[in-house]
Amino acid sequence: MTDPRPYHILSYGTLLGSQVFQSFVGGIVAFRALPRPQFATLQTAIFPVYFSMQTALPIVVALTASRGGQALGLSGLAAPENRYNTLLPMATVAITGLINMFVLRPLTTKTMRERKHQETRDGKKSYDAPPHSKEMVALNKKFGRIHGLSSLVNLVSLIATVWYGAVMSKKLE
Repeated sequence: MTDPRPYHILSYGTLLGSQVFQSFVGGIVAFRALPRPQFATLQTAIFPVYFSMQTALPIVVALTASRGGQALGLSGLAAPENRYNTLLPMATVAITGLINMFVLRPLTTKTMRERKHQETRDGKKSYDAPPHSKEMVALNKKFGRIHGLSSLVNLVSLIATVWYGAVMSKKLE
């Protein structure tokens, strides 16, 4: 029970699996299967959990990194041989989770709320066929930028996770 290796593999697998599923399966299937309002409600409920996992799991992965069954500890993670191959990718994943959770998600939610109010004023949904009011065009553009930035941040996180997986696989015997 004190050997960190099983926890390391399980936390890494959970991290990678959740990222791949949310990015390439769950989100896409939900978008195609649900009407927009229900899709938005689902994503609003999922993202806090997803971003929390994206922040916490890389910390667990880093803290359970080991050599010969002995956890590296903070000083071991900061050692030159682990700094770029363990600490950097896992810190990147944790930081991108924090950015999505505390910066981009609130901006997205605020913009969605503003679009909802504008839909009431315009009498037309943000995703209805054009033409749209100037205000709605601006809100849709703002939402697209924030959503695109969030997707880019998520992609950086996924790349860092896969990078660490490649590093970890080279240690297998």
